[in-house]
Amino acid sequence: MPKPSDGAKKLIGDFSPKLVELTDRVLFDDVWERKELSKRDRSLITVAALIALNRPDQLRFHLGKAVENGVKKEELSCASATTARSR
Repeated sequence: MPKPSDGAKKLIGDFSPKLVELTDRVLFDDVWERKELSKRDRSLITVAALIALNRPDQLRFHLGKAVENGVKKEELSCASATTARSR
């Protein structure tokens, strides 16, 4: 069994315990671990959505995670160009 996520706790701390719980347990421990999509595909979708929504602060983190999850830099470049043109 994977170690529970604590990314939101590190970022938000005790400021909003419920937000930490929802982010770490539901988003990272549930949604990101579902088997219907690989982490690689989920990362590529997330990057595309963040580009379309113009969320550069979140995008910085997710670009690095996408590479960790197996997305090639060339694929990120192509996805970025395709998504940016669709905005």
